[in-house]
Amino acid sequence: MKWLETRIPPVFVVFIIAALMWVLANITHLHIGILPYNKRLAALFLLAAIIIGLLAVRDFKRANTTVNPVKVNTASHLVTNGVFSYSRNPMYLAMLFMLIAWGFYLTNILALVFSFSFVIYMNRFQIYPEEQALRKNFANDYRNYCQQVRRWL
Repeated sequence: MKWLETRIPPVFVVFIIAALMWVLANITHLHIGILPYNKRLAALFLLAAIIIGLLAVRDFKRANTTVNPVKVNTASHLVTNGVFSYSRNPMYLAMLFMLIAWGFYLTNILALVFSFSFVIYMNRFQIYPEEQALRKNFANDYRNYCQQVRRWL
């Protein structure tokens, strides 16, 4: 399934998974009854997602490099500062936090667990090809960065 690598923009993947989470929540009715603060947790994860996402975009803009995840070979700079010093993929982390927020909002345990399918998809079809391109473009600098900073958190 190599043809799928970097083909679907991550934002669309988020919408697809969010829609599937909604379907799961409406079909299964497995509510998270043990957590009385579902909406607050949803708001907290959404706020974290917005902050992390905006900081990541800011760091890319400051480095004057592309934020387009479909054209991974066009990266002109390796961004390692700001939120990128904590996560190699803070934009994708922000998207994951949005899906987790959605899962809490839906108050459905299956939908919440399904949000982590985003990690599986992104690792295989987006992050792995991006890492190959970055290794090719930035060689030792990228290898050193990978040794210092984790992929997600």
